[in-house]
Amino acid sequence: MKYFLILLLVSFVSNAQITTEQLNLMPWPQNIKLTAGTFALSKKFKVNITGNPNPRIFIGATNFLRRLDGRTGLFLEQSFLTEGNESPEAELQINCVRNGKIEINEDESYELKIASNQITINATSDLGALHGLETLLQLLQNNSTSYYFPVVEISDSPRFTWRGLMIDAARHFQPADVIKRNLDAMASMKMNVFHWHLADDQGWRIELKNHPKLTELASDGSFYTQEEIKNIVKYAAERGILVIPEIDVPGHASALLTAYPEIGSKVGEGEITYEVQRNSGIFNATLDPTNPKTYELLSSIFDEVCPLFPGAYFHIGGDENNGKEWNANPAIQQFKKDNNLASNHDLQTYFNMKLIPILKKYNKKLMGWEEIMTENMSKDAIIHAWRGTNEGQEAGGALIKAAKNGYNTVLSNGYYIDLMLGIESHYLNDPIPNKIILSPEEKARVLGGEAAMWSELVTPLNIDSRIWPRTAAIAERLWSDESVTDMNSLRKRLKTISFRLEELGITHIRNKEVILRNISNNQDTRALNDFSNLCEPLKNYKRNGGGKKYRMYSPLTLFADACNADASEALDYNVAVNVYLANKSKENKGIVTDFFKKWIVLNSDLIALSANAPLVQPLLPLSKSLSDVSQQLLLLIDKKQKVSQTVLEDLLEKCNTRSPADVDLAVYGSLKKLL
Repeated sequence: MKYFLILLLVSFVSNAQITTEQLNLMPWPQNIKLTAGTFALSKKFKVNITGNPNPRIFIGATNFLRRLDGRTGLFLEQSFLTEGNESPEAELQINCVRNGKIEINEDESYELKIASNQITINATSDLGALHGLETLLQLLQNNSTSYYFPVVEISDSPRFTWRGLMIDAARHFQPADVIKRNLDAMASMKMNVFHWHLADDQGWRIELKNHPKLTELASDGSFYTQEEIKNIVKYAAERGILVIPEIDVPGHASALLTAYPEIGSKVGEGEITYEVQRNSGIFNATLDPTNPKTYELLSSIFDEVCPLFPGAYFHIGGDENNGKEWNANPAIQQFKKDNNLASNHDLQTYFNMKLIPILKKYNKKLMGWEEIMTENMSKDAIIHAWRGTNEGQEAGGALIKAAKNGYNTVLSNGYYIDLMLGIESHYLNDPIPNKIILSPEEKARVLGGEAAMWSELVTPLNIDSRIWPRTAAIAERLWSDESVTDMNSLRKRLKTISFRLEELGITHIRNKEVILRNISNNQDTRALNDFSNLCEPLKNYKRNGGGKKYRMYSPLTLFADACNADASEALDYNVAVNVYLANKSKENKGIVTDFFKKWIVLNSDLIALSANAPLVQPLLPLSKSLSDVSQQLLLLIDKKQKVSQTVLEDLLEKCNTRSPADVDLAVYGSLKKLL
């Protein structure tokens, strides 16, 4: 009888009605309709593909099967898909009308229907079908004994056509395997543009066989061979992702000019030289726009770079040219007068316009950071908006100006994930804010957005933790309806999505323990991990102090590198404080004071750990401050004892002083609320 009841319970759980709130879908689909019932998975489950798709759908469907099998352990009998209609009896039928093109404005829509005995994905292009497979994987449910899909109908398409991630491989080189695992993660979040920053002051990262000096003198031996680049571009295309290269000119050119100083703008006596920079920041090295040899060299470089990237866009940077070398060069100043160029902006426009026909030879459209947008700049250029109120710009800034002035534009302001801002700031940053009035034509020029991962403070060890899972929230903002903004829903779904990203090789969770073991000198890391869940790395570039503290070879294996932008226990504590302040019940008080008790013990544990771990020492002042204020608040709230307000405030401010560990205590704001 007991066995029968267990079976009955299992049957009930597997057939219980799933609600949309239980689903961990990301990006959230445009339309979803759940009904009662489930599709039960077995090892007999197979996939069949019909229509006229690109062969990449066979790779995508095979990868889907392996990931599904990895999650369920069913030992699925189907091995590799290699041709159309090879399993007409399959329970999953994928129908693609045509081969999708890896370009902007391609049809990426899909329809997914799950019945109790059949699953179908219908899509105009195979790109849409790939998105449908990702959604299907996210729908997987289980009970104690089996796996199943809920019965559901989904119709879905992206809100914006440009949903990108930029990775800077110039400051800190990111090997091919780092790029590939992030491409897999991008595809899982339905992102479709990979912007590859390949040259800057700190390094030149692309092999040019006709210009070997670039990698010999300006790469420190870390660069991508042309074969590696072709392989990565192919890998991206198989996942529906367009790769856009960036060679930053005329500024940010120290590496380029280290190899070719003769096209620089610097003047002086004797031989003019440049050097690869070891710090981050803005440097003076700038190409000479008045020298014909500059365009000859760039044309020759583009002749080799452009064929490696079949997409229609080429990013020339164009940002942060401080103009100091131009201002100090009499010949350049004379050139400006002779050509009626009133400012350095006009001179840079002259330079940019000279690049357009060079790139047009390879059917490339010029794209650049917002500084390229001047009165005389070609309307064919794509404006990449990156500055906001932090840089003294108006809200909406260059993106809105570009759209109103006839340019296609892409937003990165608000999506700079290297700033280590919390996920909410990115998620609620819409490319087209409600308060901004744009005509339908102007709205259409806002192509979408890109998360920007600048690499001054990332290596292959910690880069994934800076990209993910926050970029998943940005992906949702660029795909889903503008009304999808519930932070509680996002955080709930993101816990599962973050875990699933590990399936694709993303190291944001596992590498944290690698760093903590290093800090603890291979001792027990539990106390370090607990403290890391209360701390966040200094934000808005405060950690690097204008690029002067960390160099390109400085260690990024420290406590700040193990901490994330959204400290998990701090979030829990902040919620507990808000609940307590709204209702000071005994239960709510107990939840808050339990945190204080834990933090007092945590400080003692860290002190003990530091006896054989020098890298723990920088954490102790902040940990002690937290412990001290916790003891006082415990007396005040739990013991109902009178404490000095001045003492409490002084202790609290010690929690807000800059830590030698380069982190902020993320519970400070809620501690202050209790005062």
